[in-house]
Amino acid sequence: MKKVSFLVLLVCSVLACAEISDGSQNSSEVEKINSKTNRSTTSSETIERYLPKLDSTRYNVGFLIMDGVYNTELTAPYDIFQHTVFRENSKAMNVFTVANTLEPIVTFEGLRILPDFDYTADEIPPIDILVVPSAEHHLDTDLEDEQMIHFVSETAKNAQFVTSHCDGAFVLTKAGLLDQHVSTTFPSDIDAMRTMFPKLDVRKDVLFVHDGKYITSAGGAKSFEAALYVCELLYGKEIAQSLADGLVIEWDLKKVPHLIIKK
Repeated sequence: MKKVSFLVLLVCSVLACAEISDGSQNSSEVEKINSKTNRSTTSSETIERYLPKLDSTRYNVGFLIMDGVYNTELTAPYDIFQHTVFRENSKAMNVFTVANTLEPIVTFEGLRILPDFDYTADEIPPIDILVVPSAEHHLDTDLEDEQMIHFVSETAKNAQFVTSHCDGAFVLTKAGLLDQHVSTTFPSDIDAMRTMFPKLDVRKDVLFVHDGKYITSAGGAKSFEAALYVCELLYGKEIAQSLADGLVIEWDLKKVPHLIIKK
């Protein structure tokens, strides 16, 4: 009887040790995972990458992002375009982000975003619509980023539309895309744009300008209107209106100050 009791105690002790060991291991795994969320220790090797599922029957819409990108100019058109997947009998949109890194980028307002593709290393899917939101340094140091400017210039060659919001127009201009086109930008930066690019035809008192394949908008909350305009071009008034209704946005193109250049 004593021998049996000893065996029972031994088994219980082993099981208790196993539970303690498993608990310790789980704790260390959690710490390891949590440590990856720290920007200083994050790297592309420690983050499991999830590539977006791209439906080949849809438009590919690429959003150029970088540190300092402004939330509204990114999320407003992203929201509109992503909702096209809920509209039946139409060619919806694949939406994804591209940056010069796979590291998290931090928006001007502090939102952390993991880019889908790195244009410096990845083979980027063909982009039908390129979206260039505004960023904190689009009037200075970003314009010195030759690799980024080259990416925009090359992508624009085969894109159906190239759109900018707010100061994203400065990037398009630096890439040589607006030299022969009418454009607009953030209202308080129009004079700066005219000074920096004196030969450019920049218009005031409009929320967006459509000239050729280029659609430039004043940005801010009006980025929604420019995105809805793209949808009205591609899908017609009914679907554009349904997208606006779904996001509780008042939409009537006739009431939106805009300029369409017909050539």
